[in-house]
This record gives sequence, C-alpha cells and structure tokens, in this order.
Amino acid sequence: MTILSMKMLLAAAPLALLAAPAMADHHGEGTMAAAADPAMQAALSAPVRAEDSARDAYRHPAETLAFFDVKPGMTVIDYMPAGGWYTRVLAPYLGAEGRYIGLTPDASNSDNERFAEYFAGLPGKFAESAPEWNLSGAPMTAMASDDEALDAYEGTVDRALIFREMHNLHRSGVLHGELARIRELLADDGMLGIVQHRAKPWAPASYTDGNMGYLRQQDVIALVEAHGFDLVGTSEINANPRDTADHPKGVWELAPSFASERQAELGPIGESDRMTLLFRKRP
Repeated sequence: MTILSMKMLLAAAPLALLAAPAMADHHGEGTMAAAADPAMQAALSAPVRAEDSARDAYRHPAETLAFFDVKPGMTVIDYMPAGGWYTRVLAPYLGAEGRYIGLTPDASNSDNERFAEYFAGLPGKFAESAPEWNLSGAPMTAMASDDEALDAYEGTVDRALIFREMHNLHRSGVLHGELARIRELLADDGMLGIVQHRAKPWAPASYTDGNMGYLRQQDVIALVEAHGFDLVGTSEINANPRDTADHPKGVWELAPSFASERQAELGPIGESDRMTLLFRKRP
C-alpha cells in the first residue's frame, strides 16, 4: 500500500468512531497489578535503567505492560526498539523462559529512500548496543523483518508492542506490510499493544499524516482493525491533557527531544499525550 492510499484510508475513517462509546479504562487495575509484581519492580530498578527511569513518570512502563497483559515467559515483539528504552524493561522482565524479539521493518518495503536507509541501519545499531546493557542473560533476538528470519516465529508470538512508532510506519509506506507481518507472527490468541502520540479528534489530515508525529486515535483504530485485528480496550495510562498536540514542528518540540527554541515554554508539559490501545488477532 502506498502512502497516498493510506492517507486516503485515514481520511475516510468512519466519523461514527468519534461518537462511539469509550472502551474500559483499566488504569487503576494496571497500577495495582504492576505494584504487586516483584519481577517488574526488579526490572525497573535495575542499574542499567539509571538514566531511563527519568521517563517513567511519562511512559508508565509497569502500568502499560500490565494493561497489555505481558507476563514473564512470553514471547514478545518490541517493534522498532531504537535506543532500547523498553528493551531494558522487557528483556529482564520476560526472564529466562521468555523471548524478547527486537523487530525492525524490512527496508526494501519502504517507498521513502530516507526511511529505507534508516530502517536498514537499525539492526546493526541494536546488535552493537545490546551487549552493553547487561540484561542478566535474558534470551534476546534482534533481526530485520525479512521472511527468512521470521519463519521460526510464525504463529508463536504472544504479544507485539509498538511504542510511539505508528507515525513512522505510516509516513514511510511500510504500515500495511508490517501490520500484516505482525499478524502472521502472532499466535491465535496473540495481541498487539500500541502506544502512540495522539492528535486531537478534530485535527486536520495535513497534521495527522505522520510527519508531525501525531495520529488521531480513531484513525489508528480503523487502520489496525482493517488489518485483521479487533480492539480489546483502550487506556488513558499515558494520557497528558496538558499537551495541546498542535505544535508547529510536531511532537519533537516536547520532551525529550525539545527540537525547537521553546523548551522553557513547553518543558512543563512533559511528554506527549498518548493513546494506549490493545488489539487481539482476529481469527
């Protein structure tokens, strides 16, 4: 699917979704489950996360993973792990009986030369950095998403997680192929968890094509469901009502990027307002 065709699909997302009743918000349940999970607390307090923990107040890793029903021993895809912020939580949390898979897009699927080059470099960067994290020998696999490398995992993955990357998949032209690939990798009862910078429901198409980092929640739901998933629930765990989500240079004007001269003004906002969505693979 081309970027143009995906833009048309976004523009055509049913307006009825705006008026649809909200799914249950399990923020409280997730908080209680996370607080009672010693394995999670051990992962979060590990020395390797000394710098990462400053972001916990905005990203709520324990509550988010509890909402996604991630548990030790599972096989979990962390899609586009980049600098490994969630790697350093997930790999030790899944433990010796689990399997962490850092999955990156197949660069050949992108119709954008800049993104194709970026995607091609991700596996090497990840493989170079991961040994320095000392993640207690937790089983890890880093790979590009080519068919040969994925064959061994088809139909066995318990959870696939996409943290703040849906806009990049959308604007690079790989969203259709990668969602289809994730669906094939998931087990019959597997689920897909998404955290994504959230645009306002009324934000125009010119602001929600992925290039500003923000997508509308109703559009993300429509796109994912169109690829063979059913929405299980939503949560406001990662919501931030202070974020106006209309920054001229996009989400990168906020922490932690501060890609403008407005840091003094925007710093108190914190990180972006985010949707947190859970989908189940449709039979």
